[in-house]
Amino acid sequence: MRKVSMHQLKLAAVLLCAISAGNAAAQTKPGTGGFLPPASSSANVIDSIYVVVNDEVITRNEVGARVRDITARMKAQNAPLPEAADLERQVVERMIVERAQMQLAKEMGVRVDDAMLDRAIGRIAEQQNMTVQAMRDTMEKEGTKYAVFREEIRGEIMMQRLREHEVDSKIQVSDAEIDTFMAAEKAASADKVQVEIAQILVRIPENSSPEQIAARRARADEVVRQIGAGADYAKMAGTYSDASDALQGGMIGWRSPELLPPIFATELLKLAPGQITPVIKTSAGFYILKLTNKRSAASAGPEKATVQQSRVRHIMVRVTPAMSAADAKKKLGELKAQIDAKSAKFEDLARLHSNDSSATKGGDLGWLSPGDAVPEFEAAVAALKPGEVSGVVESPLGFHLIEVLERKTDDVTGARARDVARNALRERKLQEATEDWARQVRDRAYVEFREER
Repeated sequence: MRKVSMHQLKLAAVLLCAISAGNAAAQTKPGTGGFLPPASSSANVIDSIYVVVNDEVITRNEVGARVRDITARMKAQNAPLPEAADLERQVVERMIVERAQMQLAKEMGVRVDDAMLDRAIGRIAEQQNMTVQAMRDTMEKEGTKYAVFREEIRGEIMMQRLREHEVDSKIQVSDAEIDTFMAAEKAASADKVQVEIAQILVRIPENSSPEQIAARRARADEVVRQIGAGADYAKMAGTYSDASDALQGGMIGWRSPELLPPIFATELLKLAPGQITPVIKTSAGFYILKLTNKRSAASAGPEKATVQQSRVRHIMVRVTPAMSAADAKKKLGELKAQIDAKSAKFEDLARLHSNDSSATKGGDLGWLSPGDAVPEFEAAVAALKPGEVSGVVESPLGFHLIEVLERKTDDVTGARARDVARNALRERKLQEATEDWARQVRDRAYVEFREER
């Protein structure tokens, strides 16, 4: 008798739950996508499994709903639709990536409670110059369920926090890199341009064999051949690209060449609008880029800038599987009581309890300018006088006690120029690192397509 693994037993339980869940529902009619199998005379089939991702399933109804939504959006934008099978494949791949990342977020203890979610939605409404209720009413008139929207935003925040932990926090930019970047910027300032680009990515899975890499290269070459023969680039992106923007025709938008990987910028600056690059190989896969437009972006150089800066220290407690949000707030409340009673020094408590790299410096973050911190942290700093310690402050990074040590107004022209350069380099590295990380998460996931497709 063949031995059954624990993973297979858990998976079987998940599959049985998925198959048996729900009440009676309407069948998909022939010609509407075929995401549900035909009804039998003995039972009404409610839904079925399309693909298994680790120990969770994505059902045909979920895929069908997503396909219909994306099709409606693309038609509304007059975007070229790929063939139905290619569209479905793109949608399923995107859902697999999303599901694998969400599972990792949960494993890492990333949580977004209702209070944080309500604040995020409030900011979205404010950006639209609407109240939350008005935004909700508008959505529901357009057929979008508010409860579904809330969970989508919760998922996006969780993904953002996961990427901050897994990718953003590991990006480093050295002073030497900044010096080189600024020198190159100065040399190129006379004829500085921005480029509008689109991409097609033929991804190389992790640990691919030479034969698999050769097959992916052949696929990329076939894309170039078809575009050269007159095929529509946007439709080719929807058909062949493995990038997350495939169904947007691969459009990335306007970029300064210095924000792109050097190999991309070199090839793009050789092109006239409408042309494509040769196949470009990177660690992620094979890229075919299109220069859709180009414009001048001449700079007059940095203007003199003065800002009010605050020297700040903090104690931060992150939420983890071992530390709930309630526990984090309680812990910081107890530390605040010790500081207020002068039974312990702020810097000593920071060294013992803070969960970030500033702990070794007694929580000292140095001089912060406007925009250096997340909005919640910055608002708390602005409300404090020098020498004051805040109550417990929640931000996307965790929970904080914050103390403003002193303030000053400073000429930051040179520093601001270096900050701009640092941010540009960080953004470039971040784009590459995020793509690599997403590919690794996808490749390490257990993915099983069901036979009925």
